[in-house]
Amino acid sequence: MSRRVYLDYNATSVVRPQAEAAVLAALRLGGNASSVHAAGRAARAMLEEAREAVAAIAGARPQDLVFTSGGSEANTLAIASAVSAGSRRLIIGATEHASVLDAAAASGAAVELWPVDSNGVADLGWLAERLKTWRAEDGRPFVALMAANNETGVVQPVVEASALVHEAGGWFHVDAVQATGKIPIDAIAADTMAMSAHKIGGPQGSGALIVGCDIELTRRSFGGGQERGRRGGTENLSGISGFGAAAKAATVHPGPNQSAWRDAAATRLEAEAGAVVLGEDAPRLPNTLCFAAPGFSSELQVMALDLAGVMVSAGAACSSGKVKSSHVIDAMGRGDLGACSLRVSGGWATTEADWSCFVEAWLEAFARHRARVRNLVEA
Repeated sequence: MSRRVYLDYNATSVVRPQAEAAVLAALRLGGNASSVHAAGRAARAMLEEAREAVAAIAGARPQDLVFTSGGSEANTLAIASAVSAGSRRLIIGATEHASVLDAAAASGAAVELWPVDSNGVADLGWLAERLKTWRAEDGRPFVALMAANNETGVVQPVVEASALVHEAGGWFHVDAVQATGKIPIDAIAADTMAMSAHKIGGPQGSGALIVGCDIELTRRSFGGGQERGRRGGTENLSGISGFGAAAKAATVHPGPNQSAWRDAAATRLEAEAGAVVLGEDAPRLPNTLCFAAPGFSSELQVMALDLAGVMVSAGAACSSGKVKSSHVIDAMGRGDLGACSLRVSGGWATTEADWSCFVEAWLEAFARHRARVRNLVEA
C-alpha cells in the first residue's frame, strides 16, 4: 500500500492546523500569564480566551474550568478531592479508563466496580439499588462513569446516571475525554468532568477539569495561586492555547460522521472473516470500531497492518506500547476475545478511503494468517 492510513484517533488525534498555529503563537509570545507587564497581560488574555473556548464545548462557565496536564490528571484530581471531602467508598464503572481505576485504587477509599452488560453499557438498575443501601458512614457517594468508552466507543447513559446519583446526594464524575468533540456533552449534569486536548486535535500535555459550583477541589500541585488557587504552577500556555483552538475548530468543524463507513467495514469483517463486533448493539461513538478475530492475536494484527501502512491499536493505547488483555472486554464477559481484539478509530481528517484501505489490508492479513494456520495443521 502506497498511502499511510492513520486510524488511531482514540489514542491521539492528528493535530489540527488551527491548534498548531495557536501553539506557535503562544511560544512566540513568551509571556508568563501571572506577570503584570505587557507580555504577561497578553499571555493572560490568550489563556482566558482558550478557557472560554474549552468551557464552551462542555456547556460550562469559564470560571469553573481548571487546566491540567491531561485527562488522567483531571480524573485523579476529581477522585482525590472527593476522598479528601469525606467520600470513603467509591463506585467506579467497570470499563473506566485506567486513570480512573488506578486513582480510585490508590485513593485509600473502598472501591466497588459498577457492572456492565454484554455490550459494555453500565447497569442503571444495579446503581439504583446500590445507592438505596448507601451507609452514612461511607460519606458522600462518589460515582464515576465515562461518557464514552475509549476502546469500544460505547456511549454510557450518563444523563440517567447523573439523576440517580444526585437524588442520593452524591458526587458524579464523568470522564468525557473520548466523547468531547464527537458527541454533545453539554447536557451532562456532572459535578466534575475531565477533558483532554489531544483527543480533539490539540497538543498532548493539556487537559481540563470542569468543576461544579458546590465542589471543593483539593490541591495536588503547590507553588502558586494559578487556576484560582486550585492548581499551582505556571500554566502551559502553548498547550492551553492549542487546546482552545482545537475546541473552537471541533465545534465549528467536528469532522465527518463516520458511522456509515465504520458499519460498512464491520459488515465486511463479519461476513468475510467471522469477526465479532464488540458493543455492536449499544450506542457508540461514530468514529470507533472494536472487533475481535478469534485465533488471530491482537499483536499480529497490529504488526501486519502497520507493515501495510495502516495504524490502529489493540485496545487502549496507554500502556507504554504494550499489547495486553483488555479489562473492558473482560467486564463485558468476553474475556475469550480480549487477546484478539482490535480498535479502529477515525477523526477529523479521516476519509472514507481510509476505512476502505483498512478493510482491504486487514482482510489480506487475515487471509495470510489463515493460510499459515492451515499449513501448520497440514504439516
